Amino acid sequence: MGAMSVRTESSAAHRAGFACFVGRPNAGKSTLTNALVGTKVAITSNRPQTTRHTVRGIVHRPEAQLVLVDTPGLHKPRTLLGERLNDVVRTTWSEVDVIGFCLPADQKIGPGDRYIAAELADIKKTPKVAIVTKTDLVDSKALAAQLIAIDQLGKELGIEWAEIIPVSAVGDTQVALLADLLVPMLPESPPLYPEGDLTDEPEQVMVAELIREAALEGVRDELPHSIAVVVEEMIPREDRPADKPLLDIHANVYIERPSQKGIIIGPKGKRLKEVGTKSRKHIEALLGTPVFLDLHVKVAKDWQRDPKQLRKLGF
Repeated sequence: MGAMSVRTESSAAHRAGFACFVGRPNAGKSTLTNALVGTKVAITSNRPQTTRHTVRGIVHRPEAQLVLVDTPGLHKPRTLLGERLNDVVRTTWSEVDVIGFCLPADQKIGPGDRYIAAELADIKKTPKVAIVTKTDLVDSKALAAQLIAIDQLGKELGIEWAEIIPVSAVGDTQVALLADLLVPMLPESPPLYPEGDLTDEPEQVMVAELIREAALEGVRDELPHSIAVVVEEMIPREDRPADKPLLDIHANVYIERPSQKGIIIGPKGKRLKEVGTKSRKHIEALLGTPVFLDLHVKVAKDWQRDPKQLRKLGF
């Protein structure tokens, strides 16, 4: 009867596992996550340190499930928050099945990239894929030079790249191919998440991230890091007909100093209104239901340096 057990290609074992993208700020990590998942999951913003939480995007395929763990950027720590984030990063790297190191095609490899690569070299067991992002911004000659430089970087540090792959998430070039390459590196496993899930973050955390992203939009220079958002509650409005639900969301935007309050609120409350309108659209798209958003700005003195405040704000 032995011959009966020959498996055809189509019934190959299902694979499932975790990948994370690393790279210095603006290397295109979140954009790539969104392109792979096909929905806005990780917040994209051109300011370093906005992805504070481990947001996972989930790529569902018939034969595999790829769970993307979005680690915060690794950087030289200046504060307690910075050190805590770096520990989270190293732990995550050693726990995932594959690491994608993102390097933008349009920028020479710099000290920031080397710093991360040197850390990666210490994580021995996990396969590492070098991903050249933003290829739409360069010509083929510059791209070739970057591929050679990355190969070189690996040799210098003793990193064996499992693949070096150019992608452009914006032009959707090679994104599906990237998934094809990552999938075989995952262990055989049934799906880890139900089909409909795009992320396993509690919705409240994602909602808070969307509000934070909108709040940072116009004031990046004045308030780079000192905004934290806590969603206090999300409750369905009572007495609404089933076909016209409304979700009440109460959220606090925390800043470090009273002087920053005016910046966030804006003249006659105009800025805060814009933040509300903008984030509400994204939240409604994420949750698929109309939302009433109630936003308040509060001062939490020097929260980045205070362990108690950090805990309360979810770090």
